[in-house]
Amino acid sequence: MSGCGFETYETAWCPGCGNFGILAALKNALEKLQKKPHEVLVVGGIGQAAKTPQYINTNGFCGLHGRAVPPAAAAKIVNRDLTVIVNTGDGDTYGEGGNHLIHNIRRNIDITHFVHDNQIYGLTKGQASPTTAEGHVTTVQALGSKMLPLNPLLLSLVLGAGFVARGSSGDVKLLTEIMEQAIIYKGYAIVDILQPCVSFNKVNTYKWYKERVYRIGSDYDFENMDAAINKASEWGDRIPLGIIYKKERPVYSDKLDFLKKGKALVYRGLNPQKIQGLLSDFM
Repeated sequence: MSGCGFETYETAWCPGCGNFGILAALKNALEKLQKKPHEVLVVGGIGQAAKTPQYINTNGFCGLHGRAVPPAAAAKIVNRDLTVIVNTGDGDTYGEGGNHLIHNIRRNIDITHFVHDNQIYGLTKGQASPTTAEGHVTTVQALGSKMLPLNPLLLSLVLGAGFVARGSSGDVKLLTEIMEQAIIYKGYAIVDILQPCVSFNKVNTYKWYKERVYRIGSDYDFENMDAAINKASEWGDRIPLGIIYKKERPVYSDKLDFLKKGKALVYRGLNPQKIQGLLSDFM
């Protein structure tokens, strides 16, 4: 156990799974930021990535498939002092959870979202996910996927996300640094993390990524939207890792005085008498 208490536990992941690198980076980032377990909430949906709350010593919540963002957003709205981190897979986020992703970007609620992107549905035995490459043969798509893959970075940028990044579970040091920046960013931060699935994705392997990924240079201007769109569009022979775009935007809770001022909602208590007048209208 570390000095900060972020103990991790035995997992149900396959040996060699890319999720191990993500869990290690998350633990490192929280420790470097000197967070304490009671100050952090880790939220998941359904899937191998969404099991993360079960494997690290923080507050945890596991919800429904594609529905991790709503409880995470609610927790942050009622308790602004809580560090809220979502861990979901590419299917959980971009497939079932696509609608919630879109509207949380619009709201810009101050939560951090780490997407474990293995380009396959790992928990349910290997069918194509929204990020699976066209033509990729899977356990279900025997003739290859017939759909174009989603580009999550471009999607997030055009929707107006203020913090967009890509990491890799094969580079824990860089991923830790990205996670630190994402966690301290005030607003919605999304990090798409390349994460090999050693059981069901035999194409996007550690070797495949190692031959293609590169770190974005220190001279890159991550406040430049045109540059961000160009970086986000790179895929194939060259895949950039790092912060793609970062710019401050007004946060949802700062737009509402009753959330911004006074005690956080969680500390204000409930007075049922105050809503009796409203309830009487429905009786």
